[in-house]
Amino acid sequence: MTENTEPIRILIADDHAVVREGLRTLIGTEPGMEVVGEAEDGVEAIRKACTLGPNVILLDMVMPRMDGLEAINQMKLKCPEARILVLTSFSHDDKVFPAIKAGALGYMLKNASPQALLQAIRDVHQGEPTMSPDIASKLMRELQRTSDLPPTEEPLTEREVEVLRLVAQGLTNQEIADTLTIGVGTVRTHVSNILTKLQLANRTQAALYALREGLAPLNEQPSHNSAV
Repeated sequence: MTENTEPIRILIADDHAVVREGLRTLIGTEPGMEVVGEAEDGVEAIRKACTLGPNVILLDMVMPRMDGLEAINQMKLKCPEARILVLTSFSHDDKVFPAIKAGALGYMLKNASPQALLQAIRDVHQGEPTMSPDIASKLMRELQRTSDLPPTEEPLTEREVEVLRLVAQGLTNQEIADTLTIGVGTVRTHVSNILTKLQLANRTQAALYALREGLAPLNEQPSHNSAV
């Protein structure tokens, strides 16, 4: 049996040179991995992702010119085979869930140990979702919060279900309005009704509810570019 000796080709996208240098050094010490390129903003990351064909893209969420979320959306459109591992300092809900819904396969914090990060790179290369333990715990708490809710007395309308699916895909109110050919004010009303009927606090909980109920599979991609 012939062993696959091809190294994992990695693109590093981060606006801090010291972070890129540290990652390059770490990856350089690991057999079976190589850094094929670096980018200091989202625009450059997209260009290099499509031209260099890396196996794994290490992507920061906050960068100049184009942030990480928009870069993920663009990468999944222009080079959908890209496997993206977010590596960032931000653990806020408004960063984590949109990034995963946009197509990131992993989400790691920069305080992760070197071995945890290297393992995350291997997992993402194999197509396996991965995330920092505290991020996983946060998502599980959100899922538990929605699973503990009592059944809604008033069911969602067909249109509200459509809106909920699009919310779970990370679309903004304007993008939902464009997709469904309705007004932005109407979308806001639908979202408000959804949160009220399901007794949810915010859009993140609504997206997690849709995921738990099978209304929006985790690998479902928006029908067009979106930003949250």
